[in-house]
Amino acid sequence: MKRDEIHARIERIGIIPAVRLSSAEDALFAAEAVSRGGIPIVEIEMTVPGAIAVIAHLVKHAPQMIVGAGDVFDSDIARQCIDAGAQFLTSPGLDLKIIEFALGADVVAMPGALTPTEVTRAWKAGADFVKVFPCAQVGGDTYIRALKAPFPNLPLVASGGVNQHTAANFILAGAAALGIGGELIPKDAIRLRQSERIFTLAHRFAKFVANARALLHQSPPSAK
Repeated sequence: MKRDEIHARIERIGIIPAVRLSSAEDALFAAEAVSRGGIPIVEIEMTVPGAIAVIAHLVKHAPQMIVGAGDVFDSDIARQCIDAGAQFLTSPGLDLKIIEFALGADVVAMPGALTPTEVTRAWKAGADFVKVFPCAQVGGDTYIRALKAPFPNLPLVASGGVNQHTAANFILAGAAALGIGGELIPKDAIRLRQSERIFTLAHRFAKFVANARALLHQSPPSAK
């Protein structure tokens, strides 16, 4: 798929599971579980041992899944991820060179940013999405709502501290998507190989997003 098609699918799904686990085997298990739960997208963090090989494996064996790379901090790693088939690149902070590299390779760029200044720089650099991280620690959904006032058309991804209690609020505040890690992929569920637990969580988070979006699109009651 082309970059604009990947962009549209990410926004439509609305959840980006962040896989930050201690082995390649665990990462593959998590990716399969969330995909079966209705979230066919995964962000493999570069902290996962053999992360680039995991990306290549998923691209080859799970073509229905959007596979991205997280914690990308330099162009060399970005190139390796793209060569492995990564369809989007993201990182916790803002690196304009990574954005430029991703766009040059026709790959979705999703840089991290926190302040309005960083968000502005990411937007002007052509980022497809801006990942607001860490979101919960600086005000949560109220911070997303505040950012959407000056950036109404910029797709923001709320990341950091998103959980079952706050997911819907982030969407209602204007987030285009949610980045979710341990709340969606609990480490003990991985250790115990509880795929059904992850499946259930994925389905639940997807429902939170769908229901919140339905509320946003409800027409206001007509005046009588």
